Amino acid sequence: MPPSEVEPAAVVVIGGGFGGLNTALQLAASAEHPSVVLLEPREHFLFLPLLYELLSGELKRWEIAPRYRELLAGSGVVWIQERASRIDRTSRTITTDSGRQLPYSSAVIASGGQLESYGIPGVREHAIGFRNLEDVEQIQGWIQQLKGKQSPLQRIGIVGAGASGVELACKLADLLAGSAIVELVEQGQELLPMAKAFNREQARKALQERDIRLRTNTRVASVEAHGLQLQRLDDGTNSLESLRCDGVIWTAGLAASVPELQPPLPLDPRGRLRCEPSLRVEGSDELFVLGDAAACPDHSGEHPNGALYPANAQVAYQQASCIARNLQRLRIGAPLDAFVWNDLGEMMGLGIGQASLTGMGITLAGPAAFQLRRLAYLARMPGLPQQLKVAGGWLANWL
Repeated sequence: MPPSEVEPAAVVVIGGGFGGLNTALQLAASAEHPSVVLLEPREHFLFLPLLYELLSGELKRWEIAPRYRELLAGSGVVWIQERASRIDRTSRTITTDSGRQLPYSSAVIASGGQLESYGIPGVREHAIGFRNLEDVEQIQGWIQQLKGKQSPLQRIGIVGAGASGVELACKLADLLAGSAIVELVEQGQELLPMAKAFNREQARKALQERDIRLRTNTRVASVEAHGLQLQRLDDGTNSLESLRCDGVIWTAGLAASVPELQPPLPLDPRGRLRCEPSLRVEGSDELFVLGDAAACPDHSGEHPNGALYPANAQVAYQQASCIARNLQRLRIGAPLDAFVWNDLGEMMGLGIGQASLTGMGITLAGPAAFQLRRLAYLARMPGLPQQLKVAGGWLANWL
């Protein structure tokens, strides 16, 4: 359906990331579904959990970044290649960056996140994230330059020792092959504070094997053109250390990227919308939210102190199913289901051809874990045609 034929009663999904795309596809595949519109400015979908393998060359771009046109062909989803800038809740219209106004009956805010600087000077000017194809290309350029120079004390700094920082550090160390130092800086006392104990131990071992320098209890005071200003938090002083870097990658956190809302709704300190157990936005009848844009309390009872669900692909995928189901229930006036996260385990890449995983009765590390991780993510690829295409490519490489 061309964008000019969008129905006034359409469900508009804002953002075509993991959660948004799967919400649109699942809703469009349901019986007696409404018209579904996906607002996404990028040409390519990006399967973020496998972005590390694209950096290392273990996967090809087409495998993890197919075009939306191909993914949505025959699905019934209308794709409009624009960004939502404003949501008017009174008139139920969404305004895009070009000024186009789209009416909606319900909307799903799956607009993702952006680099969270925490107000630290120089982050936006001198650091890059690891969230898109442009970031991969820039880091690959750094690797080529560093391997070509072979100068002493070349260094790449990574800020944030969560899953993203650890996975990235291991891939980079393998790719650099000793031509540069990889420094991993963490403000907290421990790397991977939310990870399973087995995966944390495997990660620590992987860092040690690659001589990756882990600095915990270390705060970044500023990011500069050629490095970091660091402050130790456990030595009782306020002294700063200058750490020269040939590049800085920021994986220390994300802030939500939510379109302007009128009338406004309250946001949490990281710019996320608070939601009900059904994933409907608090204070709204027609808006739902998921992924990095959602401040969704964990109602499972396992984390009673108001903890939020983790902002990862596994949670977003399950949230997409819940929202697609609730939009159908809303349409017929049925009570909405509460979102319940089914923790399927935890997987982490730890270098080229290496991974660690724990969950569903399996605890495994090494090449076998790497292959199981790839197969698990294959099952989460959007659309059966893409799954079959990628599976065929992997099979051909194995034969």
